[in-house]
Amino acid sequence: MYAVVKTGGKQHKVVVGETVSVELLDADAGSVITLPVLLINDGEKLVTGEDAAAATVTAEVLGHGKADKVIVFKFKKRKGYKRTRGHRQNLTLVKVTDIALAGAKKAPKAKAVEVVTPEVAVEKPAAKKAAAKPAAKKPAAKKPAAKKPAAKKPAAKKAVAEVAVKKPAAKKPAAKKPAAKKPAVKKPAAKKPAVKKTTTPAESAE
Repeated sequence: MYAVVKTGGKQHKVVVGETVSVELLDADAGSVITLPVLLINDGEKLVTGEDAAAATVTAEVLGHGKADKVIVFKFKKRKGYKRTRGHRQNLTLVKVTDIALAGAKKAPKAKAVEVVTPEVAVEKPAAKKAAAKPAAKKPAAKKPAAKKPAAKKPAAKKAVAEVAVKKPAAKKPAAKKPAAKKPAVKKPAAKKPAVKKTTTPAESAE
């Protein structure tokens, strides 16, 4: 029989008596813990789901420690970037002590049977019980049928062709009134300069 348990975000296949290293648990050395079960195989059937979750896997905490160092190196080419780090994971060492399926039925206890001798046992006639008459059924009062509201018929939609589309009357352009003629302004006639008569020297001598 083996079981698959989940702890520390990881799954482990365990067998009774096996020692397993798991993620650090908050438990003292020597204490007994119960691990959550995902699957159990008892050799005949495979138990999963709710039945497996109801099962129990108990283990004893042996101690705490650290795993081997892991080197973490970061590098970016052509950037001059290099980083080196180390890490040691904290672990807990546990020993599986028992794997138990849920709902294991215990053997029923034998019931004590009293032995009665024929001299002491006296058979009493069984009392006949009067047959109970069936109770008369009362007629159920008829309830007035609830009136259903008349279903409203949807108003018939008028066809688009039937509806006369009124077009707005075209506006006639307003007749332009002739502009009132302004009386022509008479300009005064330009006065011509008087022509001076010139006298000849002969006329002046006379």
